Amino acid sequence: MSSPENVLQDDNTEEIPQKLQGKKLSWNKLRRNDSLDMESGKFNGHHHSSKSGHWSLILNLAFQSIGVVYGDIGTSPLYVYASTFTDGIKHNDDILGVLSLIFYTITLIPLVKYVFIVLRANDNGDGGTFAIYSLICRYAKVSLTPSQEVEDREVSTFRLELPNNRMERASRLKTKLENSIFAKFFLLFATMLGTSMVIGDGVLTPCISVLSAVGGIKEAKKSISADTVVWVSVAILVLLFMVQRFGTDKVGYSFAPIICVWFLFIAGIGVYNFIKFDPLVVKAVNPKYIVDYFKRNKKQAWISLGGVVLAITGTEALFADVGHFTVRSIQISMCSVTYPALVLAYTGQASFLRKHNDLVSDTFYKSIPGHLYWPTFVVAILASIIASQAMISGTFSIIQQSLSLGCFPRVKIVHTSTKYEGQVYIPEINYLLMMACIFVTIGFKTTTKIGNAYGIAVVFVMTLTSAFLVLVMIMIWKTHIVLIILYVVIIGSVELVYLSSVLYKFDQGGYLPIAFALFLMSVMYIWNYVHRKKYYFELDHKISPDKVKEIMMENNSYRLPGLAIFYSELVHGIPPIFKHYVANVPALHSVLVFVSIKSLPISKVPIEERFLFRRVQPNDFHVYRCVVRYGYTDIRNEQEPFEKLLVEGLQVFIREYYMGMAHALDLAEKDCEAKDDGSTRENVDDQIAKQVEIEKEEEIMDRDIDVLEKAWKCGAVHFVGEHEVVASKGASIVKRIMIDYAYNFLKKNLRQINQVFDIPQKRMLKVGMTYEL
Repeated sequence: MSSPENVLQDDNTEEIPQKLQGKKLSWNKLRRNDSLDMESGKFNGHHHSSKSGHWSLILNLAFQSIGVVYGDIGTSPLYVYASTFTDGIKHNDDILGVLSLIFYTITLIPLVKYVFIVLRANDNGDGGTFAIYSLICRYAKVSLTPSQEVEDREVSTFRLELPNNRMERASRLKTKLENSIFAKFFLLFATMLGTSMVIGDGVLTPCISVLSAVGGIKEAKKSISADTVVWVSVAILVLLFMVQRFGTDKVGYSFAPIICVWFLFIAGIGVYNFIKFDPLVVKAVNPKYIVDYFKRNKKQAWISLGGVVLAITGTEALFADVGHFTVRSIQISMCSVTYPALVLAYTGQASFLRKHNDLVSDTFYKSIPGHLYWPTFVVAILASIIASQAMISGTFSIIQQSLSLGCFPRVKIVHTSTKYEGQVYIPEINYLLMMACIFVTIGFKTTTKIGNAYGIAVVFVMTLTSAFLVLVMIMIWKTHIVLIILYVVIIGSVELVYLSSVLYKFDQGGYLPIAFALFLMSVMYIWNYVHRKKYYFELDHKISPDKVKEIMMENNSYRLPGLAIFYSELVHGIPPIFKHYVANVPALHSVLVFVSIKSLPISKVPIEERFLFRRVQPNDFHVYRCVVRYGYTDIRNEQEPFEKLLVEGLQVFIREYYMGMAHALDLAEKDCEAKDDGSTRENVDDQIAKQVEIEKEEEIMDRDIDVLEKAWKCGAVHFVGEHEVVASKGASIVKRIMIDYAYNFLKKNLRQINQVFDIPQKRMLKVGMTYEL
């Protein structure tokens, strides 16, 4: 509901100051500009918000995070060495070089970069590409939709707390970003690219993880063919996607124990192989072996980096899933369980390969002691399913974020858990992901080719995260320039080398995630482009306050009992849908509310700060405007009907509106008493007049609330714009294709706003309009 700081007063009034000093003031003399028609001011501050609690809670979250966050990176030992040595091992010391590469890569990227640096760039506890983009949008006005409002900065989760040092460099960069159209589009494209690549991970992770795990059965049953492995993998994938509708919460309690057992198995097998075969591989901590590896193999060593990088697949999940846990809990689980287990696993496999160069294609299963084979096989299957589950769920969450920020077509969001609000299921996307996984698995058949595709998706996302992080370091954290340069030189250069390597295998399967990302980016950009064009059209054709008064005066004698709610996405002004409606239906309901749906560049908006109200003059017409603000992870209309929340918030607003008037008069009266002894007849008359005015305002308040309640009891009618979007005359061919064909195809086959807010079909009216963009 509205809180005092959320309440916007009417067009002709000003917010009441806490103290009135030196003047007699009456309410009608207080004036203000319409804040909903103003550009927002500068946003200040940065607020790192993460869940906090007792150490027992943090340790419990750390345990739970093992099952959700590390499934992908934890199953990488299944295929890393096989993907690195695709042509076999040419020299025994090459194993030490690759082990050294794996060790330093895991240490530098997941541990140093993500666990100790990137996790700090969370947006009020939430992570991912959109979280960083939203963080940047909140500090610098780089959003392409002009819907910022001064009141947004009053939302508790919006505020930023910035250090005061190094302001000049940050201010220069901020100004350049705000004044550059290219920079704004580049940031949006980069965000879309990163998001598309993560969604690509949602396709490739199930394929490579399940195929690698199932492939181990050939070790026990030599007669099983590769085609059989493929079809068994497909069956598991179909089953995996079929159970998505039930939500991860139903089986989530078993994830952490299974992944813990998996880490115990791979660490134990690693120690066993390390002791049994070659303990001297520990000398791989010397980076000299990396240099020697490149000297011996030259170009082939560089190409093999595409296999090494698979050791850190799923690292982005550390950041993307931080919203479900805490920074500290993920740091604990990574440092105490995941990192040691992975280092031991890869070290043990290297020891095994030093004595069995010819078994590199099936390193993982060949290195398992005989009596542990079947238990490890079963746990590997379960771990690969969990890894897939985590990436699929992450894909759903990312699409939810994209949807709320106007970067993805409307799809149905199903919340599968009453306990964990972040767990969502999207039927349309689930079906498309399943079909994509099946086609990739059948088409590629081997983990080597899928690994080529997988590497590109992984490294692209990491590189984009680093680029965004540098902006955060400069503008928001105001990090010392030396530290920024060190980050770019060390971590940035390593990621660029890996990116160059994986791109070399573009024609060997690497084209898949890029093609997939380009397709998704096209869909996202077309939808966002028309979304912005529609907003600007409504902004250019919004109805002025004078026109609203004129319409109301003409139709005031034709008032129907009931509440009318008009929906739009226009924040600044009355949308053109109202004029179009009145021109065709010359009768208005007793109470009118114009609702603007707005997504803020933050993860969550507290429910008590969600509604922002103001009155449209004259007050006797009972016309209100409301901006409903959501964060990109907020659940829309799940716990209570939207209509009920709206009416309750409006009732609170009306009370605060008139209480504010009374408070202003009371302060003015006290101010007069302080300046005069009150003995004159004039002061007595003023006090009586003010008291009468206060009582009158209270009567009007009761009347307005009564009118609202009666209107709601008579029934609410929801008016939704049925916009036909067409390209304007003289538009280019590209613009016509984007609007007339591509966008309208998406619009016709996806959800409408009434389905997003569960508006009852029997009480919904659609007002048709044509927008020429």
